[in-house]
Amino acid sequence: MSQPIETDQELSLIDHLLELRNRLIRSVVVIAVAMLAMAPFARKLYTIISEPLVSRLPEGTSMIAIDVASPIFAPFKLILILAILVAMPYVIYQAWSFVAPGLYQHEKRIAKPLLAAATVLFYLGCLFAYFIVLPVIFTFITKIAPEGVAVMTDINRYLDFVLVMFLAFGFSFEVPVVTVVLVAIGVVTPDGLARMRGYVVVGVFFIAMLITPPDMISQTLLALPVWALYEIGIVFARMVHRDRAEEDDARETGPAD
Repeated sequence: MSQPIETDQELSLIDHLLELRNRLIRSVVVIAVAMLAMAPFARKLYTIISEPLVSRLPEGTSMIAIDVASPIFAPFKLILILAILVAMPYVIYQAWSFVAPGLYQHEKRIAKPLLAAATVLFYLGCLFAYFIVLPVIFTFITKIAPEGVAVMTDINRYLDFVLVMFLAFGFSFEVPVVTVVLVAIGVVTPDGLARMRGYVVVGVFFIAMLITPPDMISQTLLALPVWALYEIGIVFARMVHRDRAEEDDARETGPAD
């Protein structure tokens, strides 16, 4: 088994803190640059993010701004969140560069694809929410509105709702990564994950009921992909478990000193 890099072991606590500070500063600078780059397009970006609702509002209605500062703060909040999402690969790279010297070689081999997969899956979850889930939810909401009730959502509350949905689906799509990590660190086995399938199905539908509007369509649109991703995670977890077992066997049967 290879050892962590010796030079990193020799660094003092102050050196580590200074390095952590520098990497945090770099991450904040990149986020700030992304915000500045998107600031001129804040109104356009909000128009894009509000399209799933605006395109389904009844004729003659529109979104409204209840608070005096909402027309300013809502687009600002949006570009802040978008800047963090855009800069996330760089932030993850900085975090990886900080912890990588203290990892063993086999840990690095597992961590690299997991970090890449986690980033891609989070983005896919957000895109799934925007293009699939939000149109279905807002179609349902506008269709069931009582006669004579004008659907006119506040722009700030709409943004909060959309961001919650993005985070919910983004983190839900991390299920395969979580299952692989649990198997890799020995918390559970692939067979154990398969035996928990029934509890997971009930759990994901319960969570979907809590974080989505009270209709079966949107709840199902969250629960079914998470369930499918759980099954995919089990497949990859079996591969990791098999590779780990083969490495252990090779180490035990290696030539004696």
